[in-house]
Amino acid sequence: MGVVNVTPDSFFPASRTIATDEAVARGRSHFLFGADVVDVGGESSRPGATPVEVNEELARVLPVIRALAGHGPVSIDTQKESVARAAVAAGASVLNDVSSTLCDVAGELGVGYVAMHRQGDSSTMQDNPTYDDVVGEISDFLRGMAERARSAGVTKLWLDPGIGFGKTVEHNVALLAHVDHFVQLANEYHAGVMIGTSRKRFLGQLGRDVLDVDERLEGSLATEAWAMVQGVSMVRVHDVRETVQLRELLTRPLEAVTS
Repeated sequence: MGVVNVTPDSFFPASRTIATDEAVARGRSHFLFGADVVDVGGESSRPGATPVEVNEELARVLPVIRALAGHGPVSIDTQKESVARAAVAAGASVLNDVSSTLCDVAGELGVGYVAMHRQGDSSTMQDNPTYDDVVGEISDFLRGMAERARSAGVTKLWLDPGIGFGKTVEHNVALLAHVDHFVQLANEYHAGVMIGTSRKRFLGQLGRDVLDVDERLEGSLATEAWAMVQGVSMVRVHDVRETVQLRELLTRPLEAVTS
């Protein structure tokens, strides 16, 4: 899943494409590089992000979705029902929902759905994220979302433990260490797992030196490789070309062995 941020304030400055033509060009290049889905968002969900009015979010994303829908599957990254409905009418085929409140809408509209765990919201989620058992609590939440989504009629479903959304560095590492557990959980519901580690802050806090967002490509690729090997079915990334190359390096030797 390649990211197209039609925003002026997303956490990775190089991904900001507030101009429609620039956003469309980025989305087309993602498809050309091999993205399976392009994810269009008009409101940043980073910690401390300023909420966007509905009309502004619609003005940002709808022209981009209309232009990209003919090139491949498009998802809409939104928390608002009205934006989700308009985006699907414009050609989006997946709802990527960090709030996990739109599964009934996805079921009604017959589109794919990504249910993500988040503790708090953008204004509070990194203030003091606390869990007694981060893996267990998020597993319980995602199991509940899977049951709710299936009951709502969602047929294409991904579960996302929400790396970086109301989690400390230690929480994020624990979730990655147990990503195979989330894959097994999703398999019970014939769903997939989506992981989004791309360029996130915790990657810059794991080594000897603190790394800026522009220095986190290697950490992104390493965690994405780990996720793929553990059976994750989708990774949400800013760096599509590099991640597709990574996927090919991981899958071709397996294909050679099994053919």
